[in-house]
Amino acid sequence: MRVCLILFGLAMSLSLQAIEIRQFDDPAKQQAYENLVKELRCLVCQNQSLADSDADLAKDLRTEVYSIIQSGKSEQAAVKFLVDRYGDFVLYNPPLKTSTSLLWLGPFALLLGGLVFLGVLARKRSAGRKAEPALTGEERQRLQELKKKLEG
Repeated sequence: MRVCLILFGLAMSLSLQAIEIRQFDDPAKQQAYENLVKELRCLVCQNQSLADSDADLAKDLRTEVYSIIQSGKSEQAAVKFLVDRYGDFVLYNPPLKTSTSLLWLGPFALLLGGLVFLGVLARKRSAGRKAEPALTGEERQRLQELKKKLEG
């Protein structure tokens, strides 16, 4: 029983070390920090924000954002610092400019291409149906006989 308690205590102490505690002298700074770490992308995980990531780089970036906010600089200054250092990839919503135009316009281009493809495919199918020859009199008569047999 004593060994179980020791192991449990050890496990709990290890999990407590993973929690980052940030002290702020102003609630506005704390709110700015929390907004930034939720809005900035982890460069290692790529689909997680800095707040959600446990990567070492994310921890370093959170520390950097913390120091920028604590120094009294604005959220925009922190974002500018990270964008200057790591590029627009650090932003979840990169600005529309030449280098990011594919990110913004690519999905619409793919959608438009898919719609054009479906339109062409539909036209080919409808043209194929129109090209079917009409039934001859003999074929119509045979079809009527088959219908009568099936109806009983």
